[in-house]
Amino acid sequence: MRALIRFGKQPRLRFISHLDLQRFFQRAVNRTGLPIAWSQGFNPHPVMSFGSALALGWTSEYEVIDIKLSAPMGRKRTEDAVRAALPEDLPVLEVRMVDDRHAAPMSLVRMSDYVVRLEGENAPAVIGQIPAFLEREVVEAIKKTKSGEKTINARPLVLSLEALDADRFRTRLMLTESQSIKPELLVGLLSDMAGVEAPMARVHRTMLLGLGAEGSPAPLMTL
Repeated sequence: MRALIRFGKQPRLRFISHLDLQRFFQRAVNRTGLPIAWSQGFNPHPVMSFGSALALGWTSEYEVIDIKLSAPMGRKRTEDAVRAALPEDLPVLEVRMVDDRHAAPMSLVRMSDYVVRLEGENAPAVIGQIPAFLEREVVEAIKKTKSGEKTINARPLVLSLEALDADRFRTRLMLTESQSIKPELLVGLLSDMAGVEAPMARVHRTMLLGLGAEGSPAPLMTL
């Protein structure tokens, strides 16, 4: 049996790295009293994985961790135990129990939703470029990869984009191993279109999504 746990990452912890977060969860699950499954070998550790790594400096309300249990447990008992082991800045928002045949969350992620707040006087000019961006079929961008830099068409990777006010926008971006774009790169593209320096962006992830039975986007916890 496995527990899929959706949790948030509040602003006070936004500069905690993903690696440090992994280490913290390994210690935290030991305090839950749950029958956690452990890996084999010279360095045993709790069997767990994350849906998608959250970049340093971002906050979130939709992070998913998959924890393997060595014995069946009830959802409420699991939720209460994990919530008690985590600080308020990592709130437990949802728990779902699945069997071992369920696909790993990280293999299901296809896209992600964000709300981005821009800081500084250039924010309105950057937000103002959203309609022009949406009208384009091609928006070239330089993307850093493990093998170097390459030019991509960023436009198909931006599935939706909407201004919320003069300094905030909401967007849905592709998030797969071969097709992805980060909100900061999108901010840079909008800034280039506006002819201004890119403002600092505060990124908040609101949802991780995969594809449902009919191929339409669906929240990760429902798949």
